[in-house]
Amino acid sequence: MLPEISRSMLKNAAVLGLFAIVTVGAVTLLQQGTAERIQAAERAAQVRALGEILPAGSYDNHLLDDSMPMQDRLLGNKSPLPAYVAIKDGRPSAVILQAIAPDGYSGAIHLLVGIHADGRVAGVRVIGHRETPGLGDKIELAKSPWIRSFEGKSLSSPEAEGWAVKKDRGEFDQFAGATITPRAVVGAVHRALQYFDAHKAELLATSGETTGAVGDALESRTEPAGATVHSRAGSAATRDELQTNEPEAEPQGDQP
Repeated sequence: MLPEISRSMLKNAAVLGLFAIVTVGAVTLLQQGTAERIQAAERAAQVRALGEILPAGSYDNHLLDDSMPMQDRLLGNKSPLPAYVAIKDGRPSAVILQAIAPDGYSGAIHLLVGIHADGRVAGVRVIGHRETPGLGDKIELAKSPWIRSFEGKSLSSPEAEGWAVKKDRGEFDQFAGATITPRAVVGAVHRALQYFDAHKAELLATSGETTGAVGDALESRTEPAGATVHSRAGSAATRDELQTNEPEAEPQGDQP
């Protein structure tokens, strides 16, 4: 009986081993066959996200090909994230910064902030968050036009005290039952404008030669250890850059 059992076990082990080899091989071939398509789809999603910030015709370059890593406490990032430079007729016309609001209600809120060369906001989009559905998620353009209220604003319009929600005597609306979320976004956009103002010359340089110097200078700055977020598909930031925190339920009623 023992030899027969041993032969049966060896046979079963061989079958399982062969099945495992075939499965691994099939998965490997599938990954190799779809890797390029996945990469192309992710690139297209990034282009669409960036294209929502700047109107068609305002630049003639490929934004993903003209970028530089940025890291600064004003942007709220723990590690360098690319800033995209829009070029029109050989001259920089705008910059799209990736900014993080670490003080969202349910964690950090990741943003794209487009800024024209003259310092006016071209547009803002939320690319990752965990705010409460039906309340804080109104920062998404698909849920509310509120995010478009930044368009055309600058550091001087409104003045510094105006860069706050109306409950804090600022110029931006808050949401009924969710003041913390819009307050965090307003602050992040304002800080992104301050960053742009401080680094305008480097960001709008016509040559990529300054990129290394800018990166070295920014790496020496201290950034806050802000919360991280869960990213939705189409984010300009990579999935590895967006982590998750367990959200809390946002209470009903306007928050202080």
